[in-house]
Amino acid sequence: MSSPEVRDVTLVEAVNMALAWEMGHDESVIVLGEDVATNGGVFRATVGLRDRFGYKRVLDTPLAETLIAGTAIGMATQGLKPVAEFQFMGFIYAGMEQIISHAARMRNRTRGRLHCPIVYRAPFGGGIHAPEHHSESTEALFAHIPGLRVVVPSSPQRAYGLLLAAIRNPDPVVFLEPKRIYRAVTHSVANNGEALPLDTCFTLREGDDVTLVTWGACVMETLQAADLLAEQGVSAEVIDVATVSPLDRETLLCSVAKTGRVVIVHEACRSGGVGAEIAASIAEGAFLDLQAPVVRVTGYDTIMPYYRNEQAYLPKVTDIVEAVEQVIAL
Repeated sequence: MSSPEVRDVTLVEAVNMALAWEMGHDESVIVLGEDVATNGGVFRATVGLRDRFGYKRVLDTPLAETLIAGTAIGMATQGLKPVAEFQFMGFIYAGMEQIISHAARMRNRTRGRLHCPIVYRAPFGGGIHAPEHHSESTEALFAHIPGLRVVVPSSPQRAYGLLLAAIRNPDPVVFLEPKRIYRAVTHSVANNGEALPLDTCFTLREGDDVTLVTWGACVMETLQAADLLAEQGVSAEVIDVATVSPLDRETLLCSVAKTGRVVIVHEACRSGGVGAEIAASIAEGAFLDLQAPVVRVTGYDTIMPYYRNEQAYLPKVTDIVEAVEQVIAL
């Protein structure tokens, strides 16, 4: 048996690899969305797929997000596995009625007779100097909906493995790709079709003094902060939530029991964010283990600003380090 191909790829290239692998091994997988076929997607995540798999399996849609979301539901209930792309997360709102009222409820509504193996892909988050509606981080909207999984990869390896798992999942997955790190790093990825587990946090770095909880693009700054803290003698454990709903509370609570201190980092606005749910879960499940209050480093309760003020909005390495110094001092 030949060894699997191993390539140094970016996150967006890993997405393309996962799509190509699954389409090559499962003829029921269909890709659809605006400009995904002829142009290969606005970020080139689907480049080359139409040439390889044909126009019947890689479909350019009209500029109509409601149609994209609803058509995917029809496909999924009739035996296909659609992967539907929204060009930006800020464009997904027109499709939310279909996603929330129908895709998320189909298994319950039909008592298991029908299900929706759909992946709704969307680039999300700021950091690329985009105009309005192109930089949203509104994962909490979908994390609140029973019947939906919300998955956020933070590296090429996790993008590859989690997307494979999402496509194979029998229920709908909102798969949010942090475009700020689409091409920020290159990692070796084995193109072997091996999926990573959903509903599981990944411990990226072991530590004893503080738990840093994050996901998506903020993993990059959080790991950098952990390196700086190590120079100060502070041992930080870094956890990538990865699946923000349903939440792997067990991994989080075990880490808090070890470190006694927690800093949560996310790009989305502060109020009602997934970080608040994590903080509440820790208060309920690990209150007696805490040696200091949980601290959050987040975006502001404002609309994501235009590019001139974008960097002032996004959490920075120094913000994370200062938050850790705060909880360590208590």
